[in-house]
Formats: sequence, C-alpha cells, structure tokens
Amino acid sequence: VQLVESGGGMVQPGGSLRLSCAASGFSVSSYSMSWARQAPGKGPEWVSGVSFGGGNAYYADSVRGRFTISRDNTKNTLYLQMNSLKPEDTALYYCTRGQKQGIGAVRGQGTQVTVSS
Repeated sequence: VQLVESGGGMVQPGGSLRLSCAASGFSVSSYSMSWARQAPGKGPEWVSGVSFGGGNAYYADSVRGRFTISRDNTKNTLYLQMNSLKPEDTALYYCTRGQKQGIGAVRGQGTQVTVSS
C-alpha cells in the first residue's frame, strides 16, 4: 500500500496549484480519502475529504470555496485543485486513506506548497 503525492511548489498569493496523489496496492474507489496539511510549527490539519462512494466531498472552513477534491478511479489517483492560494496555505500537503472528515491511518510522504510573494 503506497500513496505518492506530487504537484506542490512555490506560487504567489492568488495563484493555483493542482496536487495529485497516486495510490498503489489498493483502489481509491474503495476507500474514503482525504487531504491534510501541516504547517511549520503546527499540528496536522484536515483539509478535505471524499467518501468511498465518491458522491460527497467535505472541506474545512479555511479552504471551502477555494479548494476542490476529486478522484479519478481509472488512474487510481486523488486530486486537490487549489485556487486563490493564501500565504497561510503554506504547508506540507499529504493524502490519507480511510477518513473523509479526518486524517486516515495510511498517508503519503507529502508535497510542499509555499505561497509567497
């Protein structure tokens, strides 16, 4: 079982990034999946999740309206489209398995997102 994130980088405030989480060893369609983040000096924060059936998406108040979670079952990949990025979105972002409104027990290594002018 493995989750590998990609797509992070440095972007100016107001910019956009699309994160990807490629899964192996299991099907993302069979599990609730989520994105979480951890900023320097802070604890983990749940960002967004999707139920295993794929019909419902959930967002933290801090990102609702700016971030969109999606899943491509044919590619076995989870995505997070991030728009209107703010400096406070700067963090290590990682995907997790098993929770739609929390941080699951299986997680990837993460991809760094830095929002700065």
